[in-house]
Amino acid sequence: MLIHDQQKILPAKLINGGVAGLVGVTCVFPIDLAKTRLQNQQGARVYSGMLDCLAKTIKMEGYFGMYRGAAVNLTLVTPEKAIKLAANDVFRQKLSKDGKLPLWGEILAGCGAGTCQVVVTTPMEMLKIQLQDAGRLAAQRTVAASASASAAGSTPSLVGSQAAQPGTNAPPRSSATRITLELLKTRGLRGLYKGAGATLMRDVPFSMIYFPLFANLNAVGRTEDRHSNPQERAPFLQSFVAGCTAGSVAAVAVTPLDVIKTRLQTLQKGEGEDSYRGIIDCAQRILKREGPAAFLKGATCRALVIAPLFGIAQGVYFLGIGEHVLGLLG
Repeated sequence: MLIHDQQKILPAKLINGGVAGLVGVTCVFPIDLAKTRLQNQQGARVYSGMLDCLAKTIKMEGYFGMYRGAAVNLTLVTPEKAIKLAANDVFRQKLSKDGKLPLWGEILAGCGAGTCQVVVTTPMEMLKIQLQDAGRLAAQRTVAASASASAAGSTPSLVGSQAAQPGTNAPPRSSATRITLELLKTRGLRGLYKGAGATLMRDVPFSMIYFPLFANLNAVGRTEDRHSNPQERAPFLQSFVAGCTAGSVAAVAVTPLDVIKTRLQTLQKGEGEDSYRGIIDCAQRILKREGPAAFLKGATCRALVIAPLFGIAQGVYFLGIGEHVLGLLG
């Protein structure tokens, strides 16, 4: 099994992970927004699918509506991805013996990486979800108002004409800073870590699946001599494809846990939507009210987000941008 360069220093790992996260999130954020809105959708259907969600988001909120919450994600994704990728690399090095790492070591390293990242992932997801879901709640209120007007015999043409203009029905703009201050004021630091248990339940299994699968796919076709040479890296294309494949498989596998996490971290609920007391209560209510299929809401979106995100991340990581930067700095 391939073990990365033992001489690679931690700052290089952090730079690689950070750059990878920034590039990846910028490319796939609109699909992530659609995933959040679809997963939070209960009862009345505002969106019929990913493409419908993106089309209605652009129609009601403008093009940049697809990037609501992107700022907080771009700010925190650098430490999050840096911690995740670097921690996995460090754990793999520590658990390897004579340049070899058994499968149990790969799984354990992935578990450690997933656990470490939660300290950043939980508040990042918490803030991002509130910003992403604001548009869905506004759209739901618009649909409800139109239905009420029609039932009362009123002419809903004004609502329809407003909805046709980009940005007319855009929800009130909040900010990550405002949400953070409000949470700290009303709930303390625990407010930012609401859903931490569900985040841990999602990220640890994800990393336990992703990292061993990626490592094995990344080593396909490589000789034992190349495995023993710490200076050799897999080709960029191989790392990219391995990251995409492993990411999509792991993403779909943990989608039910991601649905629970998203529901628990959503503070503002629409009319008739459930609030939950914890992980078990959330799972039971979803199963009872929406059926087993609800646990796979957003699975396609999630796969489309994670696959290129981790493909780009691993491609950048294995290109060794961090080492080049440190080399230029002397």
